[in-house]
Amino acid sequence: MIDFQAIEDQYALPLFPKRGITLVKGKNARLWDDKGNEYIDCMGGQGVVNIGHCNDKVAEAIARQAQQLITCTGSFYSDQRALLIKKLVDITPANLNKVFLCNSGAESVEGAIKFARLSTGKTEFICAMRSFHGRTMGALSATFNPKYREPFEPLIPGFHFVPYNNIEKVEEKINDKTAAVMLEMVQGEGGVHLGDADFFKQISRLCEEKNILLIIDEVQTGFCRTGKLFAIEHFNLQPDILCLAKAMAGGLPIGAVLCSDKIDVSFGSHGTTFGGNPLVAAAANAAIDFMIEENLAGQAAEKGNYFAEKFTKIELEKVREFRQIGLMIGIELKEKVQPYITALQEKGVLVIPAGATVLRLLPPLTINKEDLDKVIEKIAEVLS
Repeated sequence: MIDFQAIEDQYALPLFPKRGITLVKGKNARLWDDKGNEYIDCMGGQGVVNIGHCNDKVAEAIARQAQQLITCTGSFYSDQRALLIKKLVDITPANLNKVFLCNSGAESVEGAIKFARLSTGKTEFICAMRSFHGRTMGALSATFNPKYREPFEPLIPGFHFVPYNNIEKVEEKINDKTAAVMLEMVQGEGGVHLGDADFFKQISRLCEEKNILLIIDEVQTGFCRTGKLFAIEHFNLQPDILCLAKAMAGGLPIGAVLCSDKIDVSFGSHGTTFGGNPLVAAAANAAIDFMIEENLAGQAAEKGNYFAEKFTKIELEKVREFRQIGLMIGIELKEKVQPYITALQEKGVLVIPAGATVLRLLPPLTINKEDLDKVIEKIAEVLS
């Protein structure tokens, strides 16, 4: 029998702390390892699997497209790419009318940074403390956590960090070199901290007054996760640039940068080899159609409220705070979270951290309430 773990341990760069199991199968909100053990997945591929593992509609679209055309450079038109671009424009705010397709959330943030600098002629950005925008050099420059930043310094200069939800501190950092303010609607990696409606209203006004671009990173919150198709809908926000990725293609690598008329770029100023390829575009078209047809935004809102109501009735001394919007859930503990993540895995529930003390849940939005009940039961067991 092949020892898959030994192969990865020997030959893969040790960039991921391994969890000790080899996953070989998934369906909806369930995963199975190579020993036949079954798990309820509340990691969702780090927020990717909103439509569930191995969604039938997406699997069919991939199989069909793989027999027709898999790759197509951006120098040629593509039917699936065209359909996806139009679909994205149709479901996002009306001011966003141009799209760049890429392969990941970090790539979408990199594109946004370049487009903002190119369009404004300015070089500085205001970001939030606790922010996470990715690990490539530009995205990392916009990311706050010193643990991620310091090994790679010097990073790109001109990125300033202010407290989240604090409009006064944003105003203090603005100068004549400020190209954009870049923010997450919910700080996922930063601990599942929710944005304030009044803060985003004032940010929008301030950016308009100062002729500064507003970039919103919805890599994790996009595609129904928060109970709306996009989290900006909670506040009727219209950013100048919207970064999307993760859940867009049902598990395949994809990213997108949506832009308003304020973004002015030229031939050759940016590019991609695989972005918008027909295979992934077909998967994304099927995934987005499924999300809308099945009202996954409404499901996320209902199931998230269901989880919150049941969980918050349980008295757990180890819990400092419960934070939730849709099926994006953060349980802040009074101690380190890692032992409880391990204990939950042993009980058949997979979760992830958001910092040192926050238990984060990003289950498929198609998860049923019976599985949510089991998750609540197991979390209560390990925290007791």
